[in-house]
Amino acid sequence: MENPQTDARSLARQGMLALSAGNARKAREAFEAIVSAGADDASACTGLAIACSQLEDGPASLAAIDRALAREPRNLRALIVKGDLLDWQGDPRGASSHYLAAVTLARAAAQVPADLHEDLARAQAQCERLAGQIEQNIRARLATQGFLEGRSSGRFLQSLDILFGRRTVYYQQPRYYFFPGLAHIPFFDRAGFAWLDRVEAATPGIRAELVEVMKQDSAFRPYVQGDPRRPRKEQDGMLDNPDWSAFYLWKNGEAVAENAARCPQAMAALAEAPIARVANRSPSILFSLLRPGAHIPPHCGLVNTRLICHLPLIVPGQCVFRVGSETREWVEGKAWVFDDSIEHEAWNRSEGTRVILLFEIWRPELSEEERAFVAAMFEAIDACGGERPAWEI
Repeated sequence: MENPQTDARSLARQGMLALSAGNARKAREAFEAIVSAGADDASACTGLAIACSQLEDGPASLAAIDRALAREPRNLRALIVKGDLLDWQGDPRGASSHYLAAVTLARAAAQVPADLHEDLARAQAQCERLAGQIEQNIRARLATQGFLEGRSSGRFLQSLDILFGRRTVYYQQPRYYFFPGLAHIPFFDRAGFAWLDRVEAATPGIRAELVEVMKQDSAFRPYVQGDPRRPRKEQDGMLDNPDWSAFYLWKNGEAVAENAARCPQAMAALAEAPIARVANRSPSILFSLLRPGAHIPPHCGLVNTRLICHLPLIVPGQCVFRVGSETREWVEGKAWVFDDSIEHEAWNRSEGTRVILLFEIWRPELSEEERAFVAAMFEAIDACGGERPAWEI
């Protein structure tokens, strides 16, 4: 008596050979015989779907591939075939979802059969093509509703970039203290900080003070310095590295009297700024210097209750700053406000030195009561012993 499994394997080989030879009808007969015998698996059902598709029998092909995926939902070949069928039927969203599932699973797999490499490459190309088609249709529909890039909501445009995979979403990741309920905004709208006008207007005088400071070679010290009371961390090559250096007017909540006295115009320009004040911690106000070719690696600040302001003073060009997924170039005299608890990094790709005035302000969403409580909390932490708690980075 013939073994049904042996017979099914023989029919499967016949079906695959027939497909390779371009004989879709013979292939369909072989795979249908397997199905009728009840010995069908995902491979046989997929073969039947391919044969029926070549014979332009869409309903039978779709029924066969759905049967394959019911048996093996993660079958790469079946997912690609289902994508092909849906694309042929004019369902780009459905097709794209199946192609993407196959590509994603293949990336996570330890090994992918060699005979699937070409199909997976095609699935990836189809994902990109269909995504472009879907995006084009969405933008065309939005245009009929009055949406104009550059004029309509900037936040909505960013949401489209996220939807279409052009923008990665970055969230606040402070290394030490997280205050909930604050918006995840990389760069803040300048309109919310009217006092920046006064800061920018003082740029020439502040720059002149900076130039005098820079005449003293030893005035600037590495921004990231080792602490003998803490484990040594290399910080991606920035520890004790003079490529990123600072001249502090205020540091850890206290004025550096001699330095501040050398820069009265800088201090006067910040008179109206909502400087974040926490004893022994904030503010820090400094000239931040980045030497030619330097790169500040990606990192996040300690807390999300403050924002950081930059006033560019000396910018030789090709000096770039990224916060989250948004990248900007510093422009002399043009200030910005950003959330340093969101991942950020900086480059000086020029042959000159870049210097900015950097200072901390309170998050505008925090009430006066909340600011007072945050300050009191940190003061209580510091009172527990030593200048910094043992768990703080």
